[in-house]
Amino acid sequence: MDNNDILIRLRYALDIKNNDMIEIFKLGGIVVTKDELPKILTKSKDEFDDEVDVEENQDQIKCNHKMLNSFLNGLITFKRGKKDPKPGQVESPEPPENSANNMLLKKLRVALQLTTEEMLDILDDGGIAVSKGELGAILRKEGHRNYKVCGDNFARKFLRGLALRYRK
Repeated sequence: MDNNDILIRLRYALDIKNNDMIEIFKLGGIVVTKDELPKILTKSKDEFDDEVDVEENQDQIKCNHKMLNSFLNGLITFKRGKKDPKPGQVESPEPPENSANNMLLKKLRVALQLTTEEMLDILDDGGIAVSKGELGAILRKEGHRNYKVCGDNFARKFLRGLALRYRK
């Protein structure tokens, strides 16, 4: 699952309108125009995706890791409001490329103010049974001895459960 697909699924799950998407990107520090947004929200051809036949779109804008991170930071600000940094607080470094799904779950948890129990319910709605320990391992900081990488299937099921919960 690439970053464009994550944005498409997240937009659907939370029912975010185009104007709100542009505002969220802006809050995250990236300027996206109305013309660029549909190019970002275009599904790219996936070599493992046999169900949907999607042509390669030359006009598509690939969503890189920094853009996704900025969008998720903007979503936190959009949902919860601007947080003033404490004096002497250093801005946190950008997460590594290989943990996009972990970053997605952590930032959605903050943006939507989800408890562990609510996250477990969302995952259950998405069709995957997870223990508190497994979820805790995915939400840990990379480098921790119990850290676990979140796979695409896990993130996909979380977004599916989120869609079922928020689009009722």
